[in-house]
Amino acid sequence: MQIFAASYVLPISSPPIADGAIAVREGRIVDVGPLDSVRSSWNAPVHDYPGSVITPGLVNAHTHLELTHFPSWKIRKGLDYQPRTYVDWVAQVIKIKRGLELHELELSLREGLRISLEAGTTAFGDVLSDMRLLPLFSAETSCGRLFFEAVGHEPLACRTLLAKLADTLRSFNCGKLLAGLAPHAPHTVSPEFFQALRRLAADNSLPMVVHLAESLEEVAFMHDSTGKIAEILYPLVHWEEYLPRPMRTTSAAYLDTLGILDSSTIAVHCIHITPADAEILKKRGVSVVLCPRSNDRLAVGRAPVHLLKKLGIPLALGTDSLASNDSLSLWDEMRFALTATPGLFTPEELLRMASLGGAELLGVSKETGSLEKGKRADFLMVRPPANVLKNDLHRALIEEGRLDEVFVAGVPIEVTA
Repeated sequence: MQIFAASYVLPISSPPIADGAIAVREGRIVDVGPLDSVRSSWNAPVHDYPGSVITPGLVNAHTHLELTHFPSWKIRKGLDYQPRTYVDWVAQVIKIKRGLELHELELSLREGLRISLEAGTTAFGDVLSDMRLLPLFSAETSCGRLFFEAVGHEPLACRTLLAKLADTLRSFNCGKLLAGLAPHAPHTVSPEFFQALRRLAADNSLPMVVHLAESLEEVAFMHDSTGKIAEILYPLVHWEEYLPRPMRTTSAAYLDTLGILDSSTIAVHCIHITPADAEILKKRGVSVVLCPRSNDRLAVGRAPVHLLKKLGIPLALGTDSLASNDSLSLWDEMRFALTATPGLFTPEELLRMASLGGAELLGVSKETGSLEKGKRADFLMVRPPANVLKNDLHRALIEEGRLDEVFVAGVPIEVTA
């Protein structure tokens, strides 16, 4: 039994607590409140962190940790060029991944797990494309979900992958990590395969995550089957015979006609959705993960946040991967969103999106995402500038906070400067 005290406790699910504390027993939070109250209720040693704020561990709702070494792979494999469009970038990713050995992916994933934890991420929604990497998660201390990626149009290959996914789900056991499915995008998964994946997810009560309306190339393709997706991507992966006739639709409307969208669906990016698309997402109960730095890096645009917020669509934050971002830090993500898109978010909204919002979206909010009794003791010690007023606390943490310590289930994890 231990008590951790700081100048403020920021539960996220309730207002900040000045001179607050949390009591931890066997890796769980058993009390949260003012230090005097917690101390009077529990006879335990107090670890005091004056000048610091105790926050929940962060939840990265969308990432691809196996791509952490992508920047170095580009150089070593002679493909270090700056893509001109989104499809050019996708083609670069495909070419690089084709030449990777298993040990390269293993090292990359291990590094992604390590630097995420050091940045204060104690839960994540990770998209895994190579199931040979699954054993690396068996001893993982973080919680969250692994979403098994599915891509394909060729019928036999799709049936084979579907059977493999079903077998993997039957034997899945990765500690605190839960499973999910990740049909990649409307243009990279056949309609029949999409529907089969939806049935598999429903049979196992699993969520699905899908990249949705990420680029103007996707918009053009879904409307009339033209553009760089048809001209470059499909030939690159030998899908020419599966090029659809012009559909005259949008990605969201298309998936809705297939019966894919419901409250267990997580849509990532949603940059080029229309008001009608947003209404579909709202009606079906779809949640959305925003990845603002990745979108900026790929120059694909910005999600219509005002529209999503107006409709009350649940939002969370993700970093995406180091193939399209500069770091796996949600602090960097929040800082960018606050400064590069002024007025779109309040600091309070961003901190919630990066913690409890992500946990709710991933279906792990009973375990983590906020500082509440019964939850796992995943928390951070963050030091804002001196003399920060309570009303400026959230902004100060995002803009100038220094992460000093990370705790997972009450156990401190070393953070390197």
